[in-house]
Amino acid sequence: MRQETGGRLTRDGIRIHDTEDFDGMRRAGAVAAQILDDLVPHVVPGQTTGGLETVIRELIKASGSTSATVGYKGYQHASCISVNHVVCHGIPGSKILKWKNDSHDRVDDTLLDGDILNIDVTVIVDGWYGDTSRMYVAGEAKPFAARLVQVTHDALMIGIDMVKPGNTFGDIGHAIQTFVEGHRMSVVRDFCGHGLGRVFHAAPNVLHYGRPGTGPVLEEGMFFTIEPMVNLGRPETKVLKDEWTAITRDKHLSAQFEHSVGVTADGADIFTPSPGGLFHPTKPA
Repeated sequence: MRQETGGRLTRDGIRIHDTEDFDGMRRAGAVAAQILDDLVPHVVPGQTTGGLETVIRELIKASGSTSATVGYKGYQHASCISVNHVVCHGIPGSKILKWKNDSHDRVDDTLLDGDILNIDVTVIVDGWYGDTSRMYVAGEAKPFAARLVQVTHDALMIGIDMVKPGNTFGDIGHAIQTFVEGHRMSVVRDFCGHGLGRVFHAAPNVLHYGRPGTGPVLEEGMFFTIEPMVNLGRPETKVLKDEWTAITRDKHLSAQFEHSVGVTADGADIFTPSPGGLFHPTKPA
């Protein structure tokens, strides 16, 4: 596995990046975010997740970047596409599983009207990793699904609001958890955000739940993702036999949004904003 150099490490093993490193992360993040923007017109009823993967590969090639996920730990796709009650790491082209409130039988990977899906893309640009995901809706979301998407989006932004020197990672997790549970939804515990930079995954693990004042203290120059996964039902998940796809155990819907951020002197630099204001599937952001 590639080792990152430069800057310094904290006692918790978290890399503190130099000021000039922010530019590299902004470039990588912009490419990843633009790819997700360009996917918007393709996410429609009748489209397949395999078809979306093909579009993503074409967009990555056109951008001059490299997919970080093709070949990563044996994974062979340029995206993860997680539909309805798939929490994360959904494999494009796989059969879409039936979910709790769905009256349709699924025999392929075709999107139906009302499906919600997270698309996660990570690219490498000049050695820097741009990692982001967001929710999409095929057609028109059902009211309970739209509410889940909204709460998950807002939870991410509330977590980012806690990013500033002197706060802790526990402060981020606590803010997200308190908000989500206040809407009678649950935060997934089995997956978390992570450090990144010139490597795909590094310290710290960024939990989306926790107690205020706990965990490592944030310092200027830290780079990491915040990517809360929120369930309409209980938080428990199960990984399927393909060893990638994680679903909610109770088959209720799940949603996720992800930004890559850097800690600045007074807050957070979001590396992956949507160029077209399309980060939220139904509202400009």
